[in-house]
Amino acid sequence: MSIRLAVPADLALLQELEIAGGELFRRIGMTEVADHAPPPLHVLRTYQRAGRAWVAAGAANQPIGYILVKVLDGAAYIEQVTVHPDHQRQGLGRALIDAAARWASTQSLPALTLSTFRDVAWNAPYYAGLGFEELPEEALTPGLLAIRAEQTKIGLDPADRVFMRRATR
Repeated sequence: MSIRLAVPADLALLQELEIAGGELFRRIGMTEVADHAPPPLHVLRTYQRAGRAWVAAGAANQPIGYILVKVLDGAAYIEQVTVHPDHQRQGLGRALIDAAARWASTQSLPALTLSTFRDVAWNAPYYAGLGFEELPEEALTPGLLAIRAEQTKIGLDPADRVFMRRATR
C-alpha cells in the first residue's frame, strides 16, 4: 500500500469508494447518509488538479481509500476521508490523514480541521484517537460555521455533528 496524489484516472474510482463506504452508514440505520451521492467528477477533478487529493493505493496501484483537503480559515480542512470497507482497520485512514498533515505543514497551515458525526464509532471517536480535539462553539471560524449551515441545509442535524482540530506539528 502506498499514499500518492490522485491522478485523473482515479476519479471515477473515488466515486465508487464513496458509495461502498456509504454502505457502512446503512448498516447502522443512517440510510440518508448512505444514499448521499458521491462528489461529482468535476469536484474531484478540482481537488486533484490543486494537488489536494491523495489516494491509498493497493494492488495494481488502484485506489482503496482517499482524502480531499481544502484550505479554510488558515487551516487544512479535511473535506472527506473514505476507505473501502474491505480495507478498513489497516491504518489507511491514518496514513491518508498523516499525508494531509505533512502537506499542510509544508503550506505553513498549523492545523487540520474536519466535521464529522459525533457518535459514529468510525467518526469522532476514531478522530479523537488520532489526536483531534472537539472545537467548542466559540472556536468555530466563519468557514466552519458556513460548513455547518451547508450541512444543515442538506438535512444533517447540527446536534449530531462535531468540528474537530489537530495541530500539524
